[in-house]
Amino acid sequence: MFTEPGKLLVVIGIIAVAAGILLITFQKTGVPVFMRWFGNLPLDIKIVRDNFKLYFPLGTSIVLSVILSFLLYLVNKFFR
Repeated sequence: MFTEPGKLLVVIGIIAVAAGILLITFQKTGVPVFMRWFGNLPLDIKIVRDNFKLYFPLGTSIVLSVILSFLLYLVNKFFR
């Protein structure tokens, strides 16, 4: 039978596969309207010069961290 870490790995694997499918779909069809915020938040730093590009998505990282923390909290609550 599955152990608790085994269940968590299965859930993480399913989430990773779903994210991969979404990324492949977005590459072929374009980014949908509800995902246009991704990478364009106020704390995202973009510096573009002639021979230099710097992109540091701090705001996007914070939002994704909060969302993933909440999802993992729900997964943890569901399996206990």
